[in-house]
Amino acid sequence: MPDHGALLREHGLQVTAQRLAVLRAVSREAHGTADAIDKAVRAEIGAISRQAVYDALGVLTEKGVLRRIQPAGSPARYEDRVGDNHHHLICRECSRMVDVDCAVGDTPCLTAADDSAYEIDEAEVTYWGRCPDCIAATRASTARDNRTARTRKDPHD
Repeated sequence: MPDHGALLREHGLQVTAQRLAVLRAVSREAHGTADAIDKAVRAEIGAISRQAVYDALGVLTEKGVLRRIQPAGSPARYEDRVGDNHHHLICRECSRMVDVDCAVGDTPCLTAADDSAYEIDEAEVTYWGRCPDCIAATRASTARDNRTARTRKDPHD
């Protein structure tokens, strides 16, 4: 378990019960939305305003303790994996998000075909598809539908 207090001090932040609870919630629920993190923090420490949780998320993101990700069509999500250039894979059906490491060694995603004289230090790549659970559910549903169709007899046969 990471020492969240030391992490806060390292980033010049005061250690508070609210910030510690937010960090623990983000650690437990990688890629959680602000609402999910708010619920987890309230379940852990009780009396805390939604605004206090949102403020803590904002400060922790601004100071580089957390990373904020906002895929197209999705609410903002937060993670504590910072300091590397990883990407994300999102299921189109259930919205589950997982980390995808950038290429090991050379980081081709940081070498744009035309960088327009920018100094690139981060690239956000989002892969979209279907997760294994959703694929399996679709296959099971299709198989069930096929069995049902075979058991029904057409009265005109």
